[in-house]
Amino acid sequence: MSKNIAGMLKQAQKLQSDMLKMQEELGSKVVESSAGGGMVTARVNGKQELLEIKIDKSVVNPEDVEMLQDLIVASINEAMNKSKEMVTGEMSKLTGGLNLPGIF
Repeated sequence: MSKNIAGMLKQAQKLQSDMLKMQEELGSKVVESSAGGGMVTARVNGKQELLEIKIDKSVVNPEDVEMLQDLIVASINEAMNKSKEMVTGEMSKLTGGLNLPGIF
């Protein structure tokens, strides 16, 4: 095997190892997003897992369940977007800004 190919394989193995480590670290990083002026808050980790939903009692109105549902969806979607941005930022540190589709 030529030195170039061996070097490329070594770099690929290091990148794979670094990516696995980053995935583990992202599981412990948390982003938060609120809707309705903080009435509903969602917390999501870097693995795009919903960790927690907080709902202020004052927004729980049996006469307007649809508003509460909309606030929950909005807070979760925003938290997921923040989480994806965090992952993209961490990934670009690893890849030097290269976009490697299908990695995450």
